[in-house]
Amino acid sequence: MDKISDFITFPKTFDNYKWYKPLLVLVVALIIYGILQGIILFASYELYGLEFLNSFSQGYGFLDSQAGQIIADLSLIIFIPALYIASRIVKDRPFSSYSSSRGGWNFKLYFKALAIPLIMLIIFEAIEVSINGSRGIYHFTWPFFIASLILVPLQCIAEEYMFRSWLMQTLGSWFKIPVLAIVLQAIIFAAGHGYNSLGIFEVFIFGVIAGFFTWKTNGIEVSSAFHSANNLICFITSTLGFAS
Repeated sequence: MDKISDFITFPKTFDNYKWYKPLLVLVVALIIYGILQGIILFASYELYGLEFLNSFSQGYGFLDSQAGQIIADLSLIIFIPALYIASRIVKDRPFSSYSSSRGGWNFKLYFKALAIPLIMLIIFEAIEVSINGSRGIYHFTWPFFIASLILVPLQCIAEEYMFRSWLMQTLGSWFKIPVLAIVLQAIIFAAGHGYNSLGIFEVFIFGVIAGFFTWKTNGIEVSSAFHSANNLICFITSTLGFAS
């Protein structure tokens, strides 16, 4: 069996690797992302008006509506096609190398890793609701629930491609120090969330743990599964009105 390359430093194993190519991929990906995001915002404006778009600049309250959650998810999901197209344009390395250094995405590993944290979080949230009661707005519908079962995991996977894949691999290929890459990406990941101090610290810890599992499993499937479990439970408790 061939030796599996370290995921974090994986980009350096390709013959055409250059230190600046990840930056070119990012620039192209951001341009494509901006175009796709513009399409989403234009469609949102046509459907819901300017007042709805302005709600996105007023914190996380827009997630208490179905439209707000769907648009927020789509605004992150589009990073996946943006990164895919950018990798094809720059021709730095195969897109599968962003998923793992084992030969692409492993669906079996993802779903196995999803089960345990999902069950644990359901139990935890049930206990919390029984103690604290409901604090949100009920807006559950079956079509929205089914759509979100697809969109929420994709949104989480997109974030993993951003931070545990592109960013952590870029830092790892530059410094060749996995632990440094894990910590730095976790700091940037936490800084991208507009929470209070405790919330940002919790996101940082999650970023470190997700980075560690990505490093040890040589892929983003496990971190994506943990991320998906967390956000799915947040979505379910929010739509049922248990949490805000």
